[in-house]
Amino acid sequence: MKKAVMKHLSEASTIDDTALVKDCTLGKWTEIGERTKVIETTMGDYSYVVNDSEIIYTTMGKFVNIAAHTRLNPGQHPMDRPSMHHFQYRSAAYELGEDDPAFFDWRRERHLTIGHDVWIGHGAIVQGGVTIGTGAVIGSNAVVTKDIPPYMIVTGVPSKPLRRRFEQDIQDALMRISWWDWTHDQLSKRLNDFRSLDATAFCKKYDPAN
Repeated sequence: MKKAVMKHLSEASTIDDTALVKDCTLGKWTEIGERTKVIETTMGDYSYVVNDSEIIYTTMGKFVNIAAHTRLNPGQHPMDRPSMHHFQYRSAAYELGEDDPAFFDWRRERHLTIGHDVWIGHGAIVQGGVTIGTGAVIGSNAVVTKDIPPYMIVTGVPSKPLRRRFEQDIQDALMRISWWDWTHDQLSKRLNDFRSLDATAFCKKYDPAN
C-alpha cells in the first residue's frame, strides 16, 4: 500500500506540471491542479482550482474554492453574425486572411468577477459578464448565466437560487468582519474559532459593530 503524501503549499503559487498558466496574477498560497488551464486571470490569496478545469478572463477574490471539471468564462460564438464558426476570427488558421482582434477584445470585455470565499462545485459552468458575490455557492453541474448575490446557494440549468446560507444580519456581520483580509498569523491564531464556532457565534465574537 502506498503511503499518502501530505500536501504542502507555500506563499509562492503551487502549479501542477501539467497545468497551463498564461498572463495571470496569482496571490499567495494559491494552487492550480492537474491539467487545468488558466489564462488572463487574477486569483486572490488562498484561492485554488483543482484538476481538469478551464478559466479565462476572470478576477476572483481570496479563498475561492473551485472544484474539478469547471469552466469559468467559456468561449462564446457570435450568434448575431451570418455564421458562428470561428473561421471569421481565427481566419489565419484557414488561410483566409488575418485574425479578427476585435472579437477577442469583445471576449475580454465579458469579464467574470468572483468575490471572496466562493465555492464552485464540480462540473459547473459560469458564463462571462457575470458577478458572483462573496460567500456564494454554485452547485455541481450548474450553469450560471446571471449575477449571484453574496451568500446565495444556486443550483440547476440554468442556475436558480436555492436558499441563502445565512440570514441577512449574519451576512452583514461577516462582510464587516472581512476575515478574508486577516493576516496569515491571525488566521493561524483564530483557526480553532473557524472550526468550533458556528457563524452566529463567530460573528458575535469578531463583528466590529458589537
